[in-house]
Amino acid sequence: MSEWIGFMAAFCTTASFLPQVWRVWKTRSVNDISLGMYVLFVLGVALWFIFGLAIHSLPVVLANGITLILAALVLVAKIRFG
Repeated sequence: MSEWIGFMAAFCTTASFLPQVWRVWKTRSVNDISLGMYVLFVLGVALWFIFGLAIHSLPVVLANGITLILAALVLVAKIRFG
């Protein structure tokens, strides 16, 4: 049961980044996005991903792997368009 709760939490938190990524790539506007926040966030998510690998937790690995990609896209956009 707890594994399913983990998968649902992973889905919700990961899916929450899709509108932001879509908007950034569509509008090329990153004016209101904090570079410092996204650098720290991407670093934190990367560490969570590594932690998930270390503890062999599929929900943690999947959620943070996908979130890492999405957040990194926003970070790249911020650097490129900002």
